[in-house]
Amino acid sequence: MRGVRENRRAVGSAYEDLAARYLTESGFRILARNYTVRGGELDIVAVKERVIHFIEVKYRTSDDSGDPFEAVTARKMQRITRAARVFLMKERIGENVRMSFDVIGIFGNGTIHFLENAFDAVY
Repeated sequence: MRGVRENRRAVGSAYEDLAARYLTESGFRILARNYTVRGGELDIVAVKERVIHFIEVKYRTSDDSGDPFEAVTARKMQRITRAARVFLMKERIGENVRMSFDVIGIFGNGTIHFLENAFDAVY
């Protein structure tokens, strides 16, 4: 079981690298990757035009695996929101900053879809 988990982590990391490269090429500056707090994780934190983006990266190897955007459940949104609040506090940014909760979907054929403002903060 451990080997499967490590392999999934490596695959996920590769897709997060692809997403980070896409964001950088689109004018974003990466502030953090895999920012982990108790009860949540932020795949990528980036800034562009004075907006902080908290970005969840989801991939699907084929269309049979479903839409990557559907994998971001209400519970996942809540965990991302919690982690974002901790990030803002620890980095002394404050919650009055403009924020966007985004999702990048990467499909098996390499297509990347970036959905800005995919959801509002969930408390």
